[in-house]
Parts: sequence; structure tokens; C-alpha cells
Amino acid sequence: MKVIITLKKSVIGSRPEHIATIKALGLHKTNSSVEKELTPQIKGMIHHVQHLVECKEAE
Repeated sequence: MKVIITLKKSVIGSRPEHIATIKALGLHKTNSSVEKELTPQIKGMIHHVQHLVECKEAE
């Protein structure tokens, strides 16, 4: 299953661990999106920064 992850909030002022997770997901600017395969590792990363991103299922 694939998901589209969109960065909805700025990482300015966020903890360094959250900024590193956002970069590891491949997100750079606000409203940028990436499509990823939903693995347990990606699911954990999304959970870690769920207050900064929006996630929806890809068709």
C-alpha cells in the first residue's frame, strides 16, 4: 500500500529529532509531498511527526 505524505507545518522551532525525521522522509518545504510504500519503518516515522504531516492513501 502506498501513502502520500505532505508536510503541513513548518519545522522551524521543532526538535532536532523531528527535523531529521522529516528530512529522512524526503520532505523539504511546507506543502511538499512524497509517495512512499507503507512499511513499519515509514509508519513509525509518520507517527513520530504526525503533528507536522498529513497522510493519505494513494490510488
